[in-house]
Parts: sequence; C-alpha cells; structure tokens
Amino acid sequence: MQITWLGHASFKIKANKQVIYLDPYSGEYDEKADIILISHGHYDHMSINIINKIRSDDTIILSTKEVVAEVNATTMSLGDKKRIKGIEIEAVAAYNIGRGFHHKDSSLGFIIDFNNKKIYFAGDTDLIPEIGNIKADIVLLPIGGIYTMGVRDAVEAVKIIKPRIAIPMHYGSGVVGTKEDADLFKEMVESKTDTAVYILQNGETITV
Repeated sequence: MQITWLGHASFKIKANKQVIYLDPYSGEYDEKADIILISHGHYDHMSINIINKIRSDDTIILSTKEVVAEVNATTMSLGDKKRIKGIEIEAVAAYNIGRGFHHKDSSLGFIIDFNNKKIYFAGDTDLIPEIGNIKADIVLLPIGGIYTMGVRDAVEAVKIIKPRIAIPMHYGSGVVGTKEDADLFKEMVESKTDTAVYILQNGETITV
C-alpha cells in the first residue's frame, strides 16, 4: 500500500490497484480515482474542480449528507461501513469540542482497511473521546490547531491509538499550521512512544 501526501489534508492511497483520494484540495492529482473520501464540505477539503478532474463514471465518492448535496456521491453516516473491491471503509467521528467549526452531524473521519492493515484518516477533529475506540496501524492526524487538534493533542492521540506510523497533516498550506509544528510533533511522538513519524514533502510517497 502506498500513501502520497498532496498537501494540507489531502492524500492519495493506492491499495489493491485501487486509487483512493482523501479530501481533494491542492497538489498533483495524476490518476483517475476509484474512490474519493471527503470528510466534510469546507473549501480546503473539497475542491469541486479537482473532484471533476479525477472522477470518472466509475468513481465512488463517499461523504456526509452535506457534501452529497453538492456532488454526486453516496452518503456515509457515523458507524457506516462500505466494502469496495476488497477495501473496507468505515466512517468514524470527527468534530470540535467547545468550538463550532466542525460538528458531529456534518464531519467524518475514515478508517481504511486493506488486508487487515488499517489507516485512520482523522479529518478535522479535536482530541475527542471516540479516539479511544480507534485501532489503526497508520494514523493521518491534523496538527495545525485552531480548527483541529494542535500538536500536543495530536501527540496524545498517538499515545492512545498506539499506531506503528503517524503522518501529520493540516499544516503548511497557508490555512493553518507550519512545518515547525510538524517537526515538534515528530520530536514529541518519537520521544514518548514507539511510533515512527514520517513528515512527508508535498507529493512524497511512502510504502507501508
């Protein structure tokens, strides 16, 4: 399985010859999508222009009811699971606590399970109680703060989930968060846990 960071909170995952894009927003989208997962409808997670570029007649788009109203997609609600060509996708909670940017009924995270290797894409979330239920080998976590958890809460999420690999996101695009935040996240995680942190350059791919 390959993971490519496309900047901000957007990723490309290749598994079982399937191309999965997460939260298309910016970067180089060089292949048509088999699956597109959209965590919520904010502009920096759902570029209609990019979605139209990467979708085909066979592309499956999974997202919230809010997003489905804007694009031709299939609604996923909290706890739903879909199995698509050997890949299982589960919708999990993603929301803010005490702030109004992201709500339970309009924002999701996703767990992508292929051959019992699980990737947790947190979406835009705080350190919510439901993170205690997440089991994943690889976590893609926001670290930018303001709209999502910041570095220290993201470190706590890693300590709770205990993944093998953590990849920071939601920084470095000019929206919120910096490379220095990513560096601090890596330093704190690797000093406190056994999790390896990969800080990817825009367009960089790792095989997991």
